[in-house]
Amino acid sequence: MTTGEKLSALRKNKGYTQEQLAGFLNVSRQSVSRWEMDIAFPETEKLIKLSRLLDCSIDFLLNNDLQEQEIKYSPAAADCFNFIRECSYFFLATSVQNVPKLRPMGFIYTDENFLYFATDKRKQVYSDLMCNPQVEIASYNLNTRRWIRISGRADEESSMLVRDEMLSLYPLIKQEFTNQNEVHFAIFRLQISDAHID
Repeated sequence: MTTGEKLSALRKNKGYTQEQLAGFLNVSRQSVSRWEMDIAFPETEKLIKLSRLLDCSIDFLLNNDLQEQEIKYSPAAADCFNFIRECSYFFLATSVQNVPKLRPMGFIYTDENFLYFATDKRKQVYSDLMCNPQVEIASYNLNTRRWIRISGRADEESSMLVRDEMLSLYPLIKQEFTNQNEVHFAIFRLQISDAHID
């Protein structure tokens, strides 16, 4: 791996955007992009800061012979969202009283920090989530033949901004989960504890 490839993988693993990393280092986003594409190289002072921010040694960053000191890429919320949107569906696994349940789902959204999904308050899945918020999500891309698996804690979300974004992204929610007098849909925010693409 080149220095740029290592920087990119380590940055994503930490969940930083190029803009965020640039802000930490007082450089432009374009500088970070150029480093990651191996067009430019960070100054010594920036390398020291990068090694601290990304929890790696300077030797690892500079030495192309030191291959993947097991950089475990953990996709950020936006990466997870994009993968699942390309699949157009996902499966949600819940467990209540040691009884696992798996359900196909379709409504998912991200604000770059968290994943959000919507369900119907009248369905058993809503009750299951209220009893045990620990969940797993999985989706399979038929084109790339790759899986994404995400685990974490799902808590009901009350933000009107998230609600409006989801209604805008999925007009079908309004049709399926509302009537003149009542709104039946609930949004859950997923705090990701682990995510990987195989």
